[in-house]
Order: sequence, then structure tokens, then C-alpha cells
Amino acid sequence: MKAARLFQLTALLLVVVSVFQVCWWLFDQHEQAETKVHEVQKLYAEQIAAVDSLLLAGVSPERVQHLLPDVVILAGHAELSPAIATKLADERRRRSNQYLWEGGFFLLALCACIAVIWKALHAEAEVLKEQESFLALVSHQFKTPLASLQLSLETMSLRQLSPEQQRLLIDRMLADLTRMETMVSRILDSVRLSRGRVDLKPEPVRLATAVARVVGQFEERARKDRIHLETQIPDGMQVLADPLAVDVVVRNLIENALNAVAPVGGGKITVSSRRVGPEVELTVRDSGIGFRPADEGRLFERFSRLNAGAGGGYYGTGLGLYIVKRLMQLVGGRVSARSEGLGRGAEFVLVWPAAELP
Repeated sequence: MKAARLFQLTALLLVVVSVFQVCWWLFDQHEQAETKVHEVQKLYAEQIAAVDSLLLAGVSPERVQHLLPDVVILAGHAELSPAIATKLADERRRRSNQYLWEGGFFLLALCACIAVIWKALHAEAEVLKEQESFLALVSHQFKTPLASLQLSLETMSLRQLSPEQQRLLIDRMLADLTRMETMVSRILDSVRLSRGRVDLKPEPVRLATAVARVVGQFEERARKDRIHLETQIPDGMQVLADPLAVDVVVRNLIENALNAVAPVGGGKITVSSRRVGPEVELTVRDSGIGFRPADEGRLFERFSRLNAGAGGGYYGTGLGLYIVKRLMQLVGGRVSARSEGLGRGAEFVLVWPAAELP
């Protein structure tokens, strides 16, 4: 066990023990106060009995009242003075309130300490969980392209291949290397974004140009997967954002849409934009596998990978949408997602401040 975690658990145990100790102190003080009040009441009861005895012995009430002023005589019967009875009740109430306020303050402080330590333990557990997810993700994502690279190289070394076959294997190896490079870049980007180590400089960006540049890089892949990729971006629309951030978020959303449409045997992806007051919305809509509405809240969590359902397995690396969310937050924008359910496609909306034309 790590030293920091051991310290946290030890501190938590000590605080819990302190809570029980304070509770016991409250109970003990209350009992002592009650005991003292009962003792005083017992003494006054003895005085009342003495007054009754003196009255029976023929001592005048005035003489008895002078000797024992805390007892009053009413209709020949001795009783405790109302002032003394009120004083005893006030003393009992004052003591009880004092212990309740002091004990309540200590209990509140101790409970706050427990909450802070518990939160720290929970945060550390989440970090460990993320680390395990990260290792599992990296192992899974790198295993497939590495195995493909190994197979291609072994094939080229053991067999005499034609130029066409060599070209095919080389293209496959380049694709595998690109896949691993993308994975490493996303991991590094997610680390920098989570720590805020990204310097973004908002400036006017022509949305049509930025989207066209990204879409052009995916056209060949879309054709292979029988996906119709369509853009509907007005030429004069500009957003106030970092150009590199715009490229990254659009690239990730389009790639996410391609990954969602390919398993269903093809479909359509539409990228459109519109002006809404002082903002510009960019919508990426696909006809892919979609997601459950209940999963919308964790779509943008790091290492979150949603089940496609009905044998579709899992898709995505769990980093792309997290990077999109963080970049949009850093440039003052926002991102949202919506789907009517599995098999009914999905819609992602990016929102930036609009930049006026020069």
C-alpha cells in the first residue's frame, strides 16, 4: 500500500475514533449534569422534609421560613421556592445547550475532516481505476496493429511477392503505423489537456475552410466504408477559436461518426452549421449505431467506451470525445450529444462564439 494512502486511512480511522470519543464525552457530560441536578434536588427535598417536621413540632411558619428561605410554606405544606425551581431548570438547560453546541461544533469539524479524507480516497481510487483502464486500453489498441505489422513483415520475409502484393502489405503497415501514431498523439493530448498545458489563441477561423480540409482527409476512407460524407457550411461563416483546436475537434467528431457508421454497413454523415445569435453551431449528424440516451452523460469522460449493443461490441478509444470536450471548454465553447437510441444514429453539436467578417 502506498504511504500516502496508508496515511489517509490512518487519519480517517483516527477521526472516526475521535467522533465516537466526542459522542461519549457528550453523553458523559449530560449524565454528570443530570446527576448534579438530582443531587441538588435531593438536598432540597431533605430541606422540605425538615420543614414539614418542624411544622409538625409546632414551630411557627415565620420561624421556619427564616431558617430555610429556599422553602416556601403554602397551606401548611412545604414546597421548593419557585425561584429556586426555575434556577435549577435554567441551569440544567444551560448545561445541556452548552454541551450540545460544543459537541456539535466538534462533530461538525470531524465530519468535515471525514468528508475531505473520504473524497481524497475516492479521488485516488478513481485515478487508479483510470490507470487500469489506460493500461488495458493501450494494450488492446496497440496489440492489433503490432500483430498486423508482424504478420506483414513475416510474409514479406518468407515469401517472394509480386509488386502489387508488396504494395498492399506496405499500405497495410503504413495504416497500422498511422493508427499507433494517432493513439500516442491522443494519449499525449489528453494528458496535456487534463493538466491545462495547452496554449490556445482564439482568432477568426473560416469554418467552411477548416471543415473542408478535415473532410478531404477522410473521403477515401468514407468511400471504402460506403459512407456518404456531406458538408453544408456557408462560406462566410466564421468562429472565434484556435485554428488547431477547431481542426482537432472536427477531426475527432468526423472520425467518431465514421466509426459509428461503418459497423452498420454504410450510411450518411452530414456536417452542417448555422448562426444562432452571437454563436455558431456546427452539427455532425450520422446514421450509425447511436447510443443509449442514458449514456449521454459519460460520453465525454476519459477512457469511456460505450457498448454498441446487439453484438456490436465496443467502439472508440475513449479519448477522442474527451479531447473534444476539453478543447471546447478551453476556448469558451461547448459540445453536446444526442441520440434517440441504439441503431438510430447520433448528433454532436459544437458551439463557438461567432467572429464577425472583416
